Amino acid sequence: MVASGVFAGAFTRDWAVAREDREGVTFGAALDSIGYRGPESCGRHPLSAFFELHIEQGPILEAEEKEVGIVTGVQGMRWYEVTVTGESAHTGATPMRLRKNALLGAARLVERINAIAERHKPDALGAVGLMEVRPNSRNVVPGEVRFSVDLRHISDAKLDAMEAMLGEACARLGRESGLTFDVQLATSYPTVQFHPDCVSAVRKATQSLGYKHIDIVSGAGHDACYINRVAPTAMIFVPCEGGISHNEIENAKPEDLAAGCDVLLSAIVERAAS
Repeated sequence: MVASGVFAGAFTRDWAVAREDREGVTFGAALDSIGYRGPESCGRHPLSAFFELHIEQGPILEAEEKEVGIVTGVQGMRWYEVTVTGESAHTGATPMRLRKNALLGAARLVERINAIAERHKPDALGAVGLMEVRPNSRNVVPGEVRFSVDLRHISDAKLDAMEAMLGEACARLGRESGLTFDVQLATSYPTVQFHPDCVSAVRKATQSLGYKHIDIVSGAGHDACYINRVAPTAMIFVPCEGGISHNEIENAKPEDLAAGCDVLLSAIVERAAS
């Protein structure tokens, strides 16, 4: 979503091209390496509307046996980088009472993160998807653990409450364990409501084509989130097997993809004629 963010003015071009991956390769260098850094200024040409077709990336459409999801908006997302600091120590020579085990503190916080999401159900989500343990040796008590936290909700106010609970959990665990918990907000995406006229065009197209459908809120971020700031926008979802995405076994049926393309074309024609 970096490129769409630049297009919509959420990020500057210089900031975007300086982003680095985990191997230290910048976004600009990656574009240069494949010849995709074009001469035109990003965002120069206006859009009258924007429609994005995507697999759902979740299991709802498949479970409900629906062919099309009419996406009304996107839930808010906040990503954090947490560092838990203790002391590295030999597992055989350091008594349990004298240890400051950063991994143990991290594990307890992971459990709290799950509890925070449970406290705000049914629309809250919370997960830890990345963890780095240092020094990552079989006979050393970990002295530092870094990991990601992903909190999501359809309400920005609820996300505020979840963020506050995350901070409280870190403070409490720090007092109890003698460990240091540092939490940094890495990325924040506010909730998004798509343009009612574009959503209506998708709904009209879906109904006229006779596809089974439901309204749905996206659980993942998409380019449409940023383009929505500068042009009327909507999205169309189609089912994917098991809700699996960003994975080698990601799969969508050809007939479901065709249904999505039918709706996309009809919605574009409807919008262009309005």
